[in-house]
Order: sequence, then structure tokens, then C-alpha cells
Amino acid sequence: MINPFIKIGQFCFALILFTGVALAQDTSLDENILNKFKNQENVAGRFQFFYSTPNRYKENSAYDWLDAVNIYLNSAEKIKDSISAQQYKMMQAQIYFDLGEFDTSIAIAKELYENKAKMDLPTKKVLLDLMDDDYAKLKLYDKQLEVRQEKKDLGLTNSIAFYDIYANMGFYIKARNDYIMEMKKTVRDDDYFAKAKYHNNVGNYLRLDKSSSVALAKYKEAMGYLTVFLNNINQVKTEKEIVEGNLLKGIIEGNIGKCYTQLKQYEEAIPLLESSIATINEYNKGKFSSDVIENTLDLAECNLQLEKYKTVEDYLNDDLKPVSVENVIKMNRLYATYFDRIGDYKTSSDFLKKNARIRDSITTTDALLKQQQLKSLVGQDLANTRSMIDEQKLALERNRNEMQAKDERINLVFISLVFTLLGFAGMVYAYLKSIKNQRLIAEQKFIIENALVEKDSLLKEIHHRVKNNLQMVSSLLSLQTKNTRSKAAIVALEEGKSRVKAMALIHQKLYQNDDLSVIEMQGYIESLINSIQSVYKKGGHNINITIDAEGTELDIDRAIPFGLILNELVSNSFKYAFPEDDESGKIYIHLSKNGDKGFFEYSDNGIGLPEDTDERANSSMGIRLMNRLVNQLQSTLNIDKSTEGVRFWFNFK
Repeated sequence: MINPFIKIGQFCFALILFTGVALAQDTSLDENILNKFKNQENVAGRFQFFYSTPNRYKENSAYDWLDAVNIYLNSAEKIKDSISAQQYKMMQAQIYFDLGEFDTSIAIAKELYENKAKMDLPTKKVLLDLMDDDYAKLKLYDKQLEVRQEKKDLGLTNSIAFYDIYANMGFYIKARNDYIMEMKKTVRDDDYFAKAKYHNNVGNYLRLDKSSSVALAKYKEAMGYLTVFLNNINQVKTEKEIVEGNLLKGIIEGNIGKCYTQLKQYEEAIPLLESSIATINEYNKGKFSSDVIENTLDLAECNLQLEKYKTVEDYLNDDLKPVSVENVIKMNRLYATYFDRIGDYKTSSDFLKKNARIRDSITTTDALLKQQQLKSLVGQDLANTRSMIDEQKLALERNRNEMQAKDERINLVFISLVFTLLGFAGMVYAYLKSIKNQRLIAEQKFIIENALVEKDSLLKEIHHRVKNNLQMVSSLLSLQTKNTRSKAAIVALEEGKSRVKAMALIHQKLYQNDDLSVIEMQGYIESLINSIQSVYKKGGHNINITIDAEGTELDIDRAIPFGLILNELVSNSFKYAFPEDDESGKIYIHLSKNGDKGFFEYSDNGIGLPEDTDERANSSMGIRLMNRLVNQLQSTLNIDKSTEGVRFWFNFK
């Protein structure tokens, strides 16, 4: 028989356990995000809570949220509360977008858009932003432009951005250039999150354009800024900022991994891609993420190349649901390669056929659609980015009318001539004369083309010989240096040698270019710095040098002064800026040109200029030389000694 005291003890223990579980459940209910949403007093509170809550699907799935919103929506429709129904439908459309069901999301959004007149401005912004995102995912760029025009008309944005649309259409260089021009001026120096986002986006355009090495440098720069943002304990961050920061960290890690995959460095790529997927799933839980799909496909690619076929199978069978055609094709290609490697050739062939069918079905339609969308995009881009386009159109219209009137006069003359001649002999004569003129034109064109080719060859030969002569001068200076004992003379000869090399490099770049009129400055500056490092063998090799001159081209009249100015500045940094240690040394070089206006900036974080710099300016050959060279560029050299190190800058035409 069981002791009654034991029964009482068991009952008390069960009661305590039940009470603890109930309390734990009550606590979890209090902390549950979905329950907090339900506990809001009205639809306005729920609407605000929904859009201001980061990672809202962390505890409950998007489908749980959809069920809750549908219940409130049905109640609002029963009592004919149109305002509440409108806001619940917007939340419904947002959830479908988060699930990757973009067709359903845009269908609901378009229905709401028809009654936009009843919405206040903040609600319109939420709806238009969602439609913008939906059309981007569905690649309906003409509709996306209409939405952006609507936002501009409502005063929700100052200008219409095009760079993301250009990128989605495959024009990555155009997208990168437009993005830099549009966004660089808006990023504050102290906003490290914005700087991280900016450099990550620039890296995306470079990676998509297969410039993996340059993109990798941009991603690492972005990660540096983001690390500063996340670790800055002096800046109080909201929960939303923390979630967005960690989500961006996961995205950047994945992008670095993708670069390593493109560079075929698979061992380096795998841990970054795995960490990225884990981070994105943690801070973007429940939402559709193309980054997770792309990273998973890249993991499969890496393991496939490393012949880890079991791991490949795990990744490809990981319930992937790619939306974009590119990802579907990539997944089918990986399946085909995997089955080919393990000897299942029939299944491999089936996946290759799937890709062939996909390509066949989209080739014609996709090309036509892309052509139409590009036409619309370019027209809208020109209308919004060129203030003089209306005048140019008017001028073009006048010229067209003049040409049309001239054509009409020519036609009248021709008709009169035909009626006047009325003879077969005249027609034959005119025909023969036309043939003769065409032959003459063809011969003249041939002569001109040959002359141009010969001219280009002669110009290249001249630049080559000038470069060789300057190299000979440099060699003579080197010989003179070896025969000179005076340290001052040796320094002067080395400086002269460096300047001669800077000019020789200009002519070398010219005769190596197809276009003899301009020089691409990014490559020139890199070559010039390598040349200077070879002169100053003991300095400059540990300095972190950043060059921002991508896409800038100058003619020889401007390139030579720039080369000599940069030679002086870099040489001075190598010689004087870091006397103790150059491990932490940094040099920043920026050169840009927009139309007729240009800007040059050079800075280092060394010991800076001495206090009597202004007094030395008259006696220092380097500063006097730079001032004269800047004067040749019709500008004035500015020197900033108030910041760490030194900064030189000037505008030019």
C-alpha cells in the first residue's frame, strides 16, 4: 500500500510543476512578438507595430502572421471598415512579398493602389515602396519607373533612381557609375553603416561584372566600416539598427564568399558562405532571401569542385525554391554536373534538357521585353538626368524639319529633272555618272582610312621613341648617380629620374592604347606608384594606398602635369611622412572628372608638413614645381594641415 504522505508529496510536486509550466507559458506569451501585435489596441497600432518590428518572423512563421492578419481583415470587411481593411491588406501584401510570392503581393497592392486617393501620405509611401520592390522582383521595370515617377510627383523623393534597374537588366558598369554619382555625395563620413552599405553595393556591381578581385577589396572595405558600426559602444543603437547591421554582415560575408568562388578559391569560400546563411536565417527569419539561395548554390559549386559529392547532394536537396530564372538555370546546371560526376548520365541529361527548354522559352520573349524596357528606361533616364534635353529635342526637331524641307526641295528638283529629260540617254548618263561617283567615293574613303591607320601607327611610334628616349635619360641619370659622391646631388638626380619616369610612363600608356587621345588614369596611377616604389626601395611597401580614379580619362596635356604632381606627392610621403614606421601608413588618391569639371585630392596620415611650410614654399623646388604644374591646369593648389597628416586638393577644367 502506498504511503499517503508520498501521495501528498507527488501531488504537491505535480502542482508546482504545472504552475511553473503555466507561468513559463504566460511569460512566453508576454514575450511573443505575434501576441504583442494582437494585443495592440487598434489597427493603427498593429500597422505601426508590424512595419517597425525587425525580424518579426523569428518566433512565428510568416504563415502564422498571415492567418492572424486574415482574421482581422475578414472582421473589418464584415463591418465595412474600409480604412482598417485597407491597412490589413497592405500587411497581407507585405507578408506575401516576404514569402517570395511576388505575383500575389503585387495583385493586392494594385487593388489598393486604385483607391490611393483615400490614403494619407505615409500610407501611400509604404504602398508605393512595396510596389517598387514587387516590380523589381518581377522584372517589370517600366511599371517600376511609373511607381518611382509617382513617388517623385508626391514629393516622397527628390529624384528617380535608375542604377538598380540598370543592374537588374545586366548593365553593371552603367549601374555602378550611376550609383556612385547618385549616392556617394549622400553618405556622411561618420555614418559607418551607410558607408558599409555603399561599398557593398559598389562591390555587387563589380562582382556581377566579373571583376572579382576589385569587388573583393570593396567588400572587405564594407566589412571594415560595418565592424566599426557594430562595435561602437558609444553609439546607442535601436533593435532595428542591430538587426539590420547583423543582416548586412551576413550579406557581405556571402558576397565575399561568392568572390572567392568566382576566383576558384573554394576552401576560402565555404566557411564564409556557411556563416552568411546562418546569419541571414537568424536575422531575416521567415522571409524569402535570394542571398540564401545564391549562397547555397555557391556552396554546392564549391563542394562539387572539391569532389565532396555527398555534401553537394545535401545542399541541392535543401528545399531550395529559386525564383529568378538565373538561379533555376544554375541549380539545374549543378544537378547535371553532379549526376554526371557520379555516373548517372541519364539524370544529368534530363537536367541539361530542362535548361535548354528554359532558355528556348525565354530567349525571344525575354529579348523583346528587355528591348522594350530598356527603351523606356533610357527615355526616362534622359528626361530626368539631363536638364538640357528639351532644348536638344527642339534643336533636333528644327534640324529634322530643315532636312525634311531640303529633301522635299531635292525631290521636286529631281522630279522636274526627270520630266525635263524624258530620254533614255539622259537616264543612262545619270546612272553611269552615279556609278563613277560611288567608285570615286569608295577610293577616297579607302585612301583616308589607310592614312588614318598610318597616322595612328606613326603616333604610336613617336610615343614609343619618346618613351625610349626618356628611359635613356633616366638611365643616364642613374649612371650619374653612381659616379656622384654628394648626397644632395644624388637626391636631386634621383628626384629628376623619378620625374622623367613619370613622363615616360605617360608615353608608354599612350602607345599601348588603342585610343591615342586619352589615358586611363587608374592604371596609370597604379603603374606610377610601382615605379616610385622601385626608386625608393626602403620606403612605401607597407603603406596602404587607396586609388579612387576608376573610369577617369585625361588627355596628354593634363596627364603629364598630373603625373609630375603625383610623383612629387607620393615621393614626399615615402621619404618624409612616416619616419618611424609605415605599417599604419595610409595614402588616399582621388581623381574624378565630370564633363568639363574635375577634382583631385591627395592625403596621407603621416607626420604632416612642418610649421614653416609657407616660408619654405619659395625655396622648395617640389612645391614650386607643383604650383607651376597646377597653374598649367588653370587652378590653384590647396594645402590642408589641420587634419591628421596632410591633404592637397584642387579643381581643374
